[in-house]
Amino acid sequence: MRTASDSAPASQLDSWREKAVLTATHLGGRALHSTESWLLKYSLVPTTPFLPVETFDWVKRAEDAVPEVREELDQVLRHREELPNFQDLSADQKSLSSDTGWKTFFFLAYGYRSETNCQRCPKTAALLDSIPGLVTGFFSIFGPGKHLPPHRGPWRGVVRYHLALKVPEPASECGIKVGGEVAHWEEGKSLLFDDGYTHEAWNGTDKVRVVLFCDILRPLRPPADQVNRGLIKAISWSPFVQDARNRHEAWEKRVEGLRWGSSN
Repeated sequence: MRTASDSAPASQLDSWREKAVLTATHLGGRALHSTESWLLKYSLVPTTPFLPVETFDWVKRAEDAVPEVREELDQVLRHREELPNFQDLSADQKSLSSDTGWKTFFFLAYGYRSETNCQRCPKTAALLDSIPGLVTGFFSIFGPGKHLPPHRGPWRGVVRYHLALKVPEPASECGIKVGGEVAHWEEGKSLLFDDGYTHEAWNGTDKVRVVLFCDILRPLRPPADQVNRGLIKAISWSPFVQDARNRHEAWEKRVEGLRWGSSN
């Protein structure tokens, strides 16, 4: 017996699926925001827009690894046109970006690990594996002139980390504004910030800017730490993450014939 969904065009089914994911994400985000004030009372690290890089003792190790990570990034960038746009993987990002200016190369996110990409960049993957409390990790690639409008993250149970890998000159034209405070990436250096504050980012140059983008579990006292870990686990099972995983695996199948790591 055929149902209405059996006869619906694939594009229409995709549209329905995307709307369902966005609705679930929106409702989940509202629920998370309502508990943040309680969570932050237990924070063991500053709740300011930007955090001192000394907050985590692994930051120095990450910066020392920049030359090796940069070599792998350079190979990835040979295929920049084939890389997925962020909004093509994460539907809720369409409100922030609708062009091809924000490319991504994912390693892991909320329990999902791209073994293929980790094999393509083994030294970067090893660095990510050494970071305690890592929730997400990927190359975030801003094309020339790219600007992300003001927005905020879904949950302050994580702290965001940027390791600047490629910052074009003039570096003063590449920046990020968090909670009204402005900072600029410095190649080979780190930025730590709380994406629960309204923030925006831009690349005002005519070249590509790349950071290793990570979300790290916020260090918390009990019982908030246990609650936070439980919520992160729940997010990993959400339609938002599962949809992104399916989209990423579809992209991997489309590009599996590319000769990664070659000069082509």
